[in-house]
Amino acid sequence: MAEEKKALVERLFAGHRSALQAFFYRRFRRQADASDLAQEVYVRMLQVKDPDTIRDVRAYLYTVASNLAREHATREGRRGLTVGVDDCAALDELAEPIAFDAEIDAARQVKLLRETLRHLPPRWHAVVVMQYVHGLTHREIADRLGVSVSMVKKYLAQALARCRRRMVRVG
Repeated sequence: MAEEKKALVERLFAGHRSALQAFFYRRFRRQADASDLAQEVYVRMLQVKDPDTIRDVRAYLYTVASNLAREHATREGRRGLTVGVDDCAALDELAEPIAFDAEIDAARQVKLLRETLRHLPPRWHAVVVMQYVHGLTHREIADRLGVSVSMVKKYLAQALARCRRRMVRVG
């Protein structure tokens, strides 16, 4: 059963990955988000307990994608996120899609990400936690840390770039 589910998800990934990335890119205009969100669709598909109960797998796939797009838009709206990092090198690095294999070991990836976050410089770690765990805006983070908004953006870009490099290199 698990092998059948894995094979189904691999076929879906092979057949719909670029279409899903395009779907997310049209909505968010950031390639990194599009790649990450498309990957999250497949993580969620792997969590389906009994894929045989799904009548139209393709429709289900896009329903999951639509729900994920809505969740992402809500999170970004709450955070007041607009990509405003002025460092072009950081933006280029963040825009590179992560190369994931078809076989996803979600627990291993989460463990690796947590380890990577623990090794960030304290300010970078604080900014990531305040934004992604507590949902604070750049302004709120800046006020709490006593730095400028542009410094918060810089810390965030540097932290995400380091996490992305480590995840690609080790994962």
